[in-house]
Amino acid sequence: MLVRMTSNADQPQPQTGAQPPARRRAPAGAAVLREDVTEAIRAAVFEELAAVGYARMSIEGIARRAGVGKTAVYRRWRSKLHLVLDVVSAVAVMGLPVPDAGSLEGDLRLLYEVTARALRHPLASQILPDLQAEAARSPEIAEAVQKALRDGQASVASGIVMAAEKRGEVRPGIDEELALDLISGPLYWRSVVIRSPKVPKGYMDALARATAHALKAL
Repeated sequence: MLVRMTSNADQPQPQTGAQPPARRRAPAGAAVLREDVTEAIRAAVFEELAAVGYARMSIEGIARRAGVGKTAVYRRWRSKLHLVLDVVSAVAVMGLPVPDAGSLEGDLRLLYEVTARALRHPLASQILPDLQAEAARSPEIAEAVQKALRDGQASVASGIVMAAEKRGEVRPGIDEELALDLISGPLYWRSVVIRSPKVPKGYMDALARATAHALKAL
């Protein structure tokens, strides 16, 4: 919480005789939250989560990794939980670009390439399983993780489906919830749930082709 510092001169002064009212001094001003510091803390959260996990993560460790004092963290977030919830939720609004390959299968192939690279990133591959485990114990974390994962993919999947509708590749009014599950489920299962270290050759092409056929059958 930011505290605005004032002096006695900021308080109303009694008026006597013909004396003019006391002039107010300019307030000292509230602390300015520097954006570069905020971004350094956010980056440190991801690194700390990957290094030690949520349970062992501490404000002290985050501050040390970010090169700031603990007060810089507490000015922005009141607890470790709120910090992680904010950072994880922010992933949802980042989103992925909607691919535009000119066909449903091509769009899916591009999406899977980008998503697979993101999920194979060392930070993501360590953080997501850990947060999923914490989500089983914390409804707040569960909600944040679900939002980050689902919302991030939903906008892209919806864009792919809408483009396919316009091209006549899928029927109008397709069930978007089911479409999202079909598009996002297989790769997430392989990369995050069973944590397969390597995608077999030709897997992305086969997955895009199979998913396209499944969407056309809805």
